Amino acid sequence: MLRNAYMTDELEAIYDQTVEFVSKEVTPHGEAWEQAGKVPRDVLTKMGELGMLSLRVPQEHGGLGLGMLASAAFSEGLGASTFAGFDVTVLVHTDMAGPHLLNSGSPEQLAKYVPGMISGELITAIAVSEPDAGSDVAGIRSTAVKDGDGWRINGRKMFITNSVYGNLTIVAARTDPENKYGISMFLVPPDTEGFSVANKLDKHGWLCSDTGELVLDDVWVSDDQLLGTPHRGFYETMKNFQNERMVLVGMGVGSAQAAIDMTNAYTQERKAFGGHLYDLGAIRQRMAMNQAKVDAVRASMYHAAWIHDQGGDNVKEMSGVKAWGCEVVNQVMYDCVQFHGGMGYMRESAIERMARDARILPIGGGATEVMLEEVAKRSIIS
Repeated sequence: MLRNAYMTDELEAIYDQTVEFVSKEVTPHGEAWEQAGKVPRDVLTKMGELGMLSLRVPQEHGGLGLGMLASAAFSEGLGASTFAGFDVTVLVHTDMAGPHLLNSGSPEQLAKYVPGMISGELITAIAVSEPDAGSDVAGIRSTAVKDGDGWRINGRKMFITNSVYGNLTIVAARTDPENKYGISMFLVPPDTEGFSVANKLDKHGWLCSDTGELVLDDVWVSDDQLLGTPHRGFYETMKNFQNERMVLVGMGVGSAQAAIDMTNAYTQERKAFGGHLYDLGAIRQRMAMNQAKVDAVRASMYHAAWIHDQGGDNVKEMSGVKAWGCEVVNQVMYDCVQFHGGMGYMRESAIERMARDARILPIGGGATEVMLEEVAKRSIIS
């Protein structure tokens, strides 16, 4: 049976393959990765061998050339891993950083980098956020000044996933000081002189993903490392935001569904008050409501993705589901911890980790408040 109205056999196969992969290759090993603070690169190359990193790569560059609905199915399947740090390591590469190269790269850049992206041997990061600029992309202060046949970049970047162990960072810097939106994007390998990781950040959750604070101290890059058109990086970034927002919702939906299944199983086995916890109406009805909410978020996410794949503008719909959906995921996690009782508060419990991991979802990729403004601006009746 199709899981929603937009699913096809192809999308169902993507979801099923992803769930099967994470159940065998990720969930049994995730705790060790959390301790190490890193996802092993061999698991990413295994995904590459299976074609899992090339869903959105155009066919002419060796990928499957699928649309946003494929990313929806893929991100939801990843969420079943219960290790959101792993999920985001993959999704930053495939759906947040990689698309910038695919959308704006020159033929030479595509030939140089895309094969490694597809195989998992080259992992990408996107460096836009700064200590004083996150959702406000136009507020970034890092600068790139023309210097001979290249550019000289100076600045700091904050909260950059995949930047510690990644192989290529796409850096946003201001190139036109007279234009609020005069930003350009640059391809910066980790061994570039003056480019360094100042700190590997110690996070509340997503512990197996590597997140860094970056310093660009007189970093010189050649003209062939400029990605796309000079001064147009802001608009290129905006173009990918809906996809970035969606995959965060997708991994959240997958994780929330796993949490519901886990909690239903636990409460149906946990003996209490002469029966089982699930026998109590207060618990079973709340879990039923949580399922209804997750089903609604899932449907809204796939609908917003479908609008995009039909060539429509989905900013209002995707912003709305990002705002509401990520809050719902956290509501679900709260109840699931509650119904696990004392065990839900223990570090050895999967649900404790999943609740910590979920807290970033209403913040990353556009905070809830920013998303609601996007919806509100498009709801004004003139």
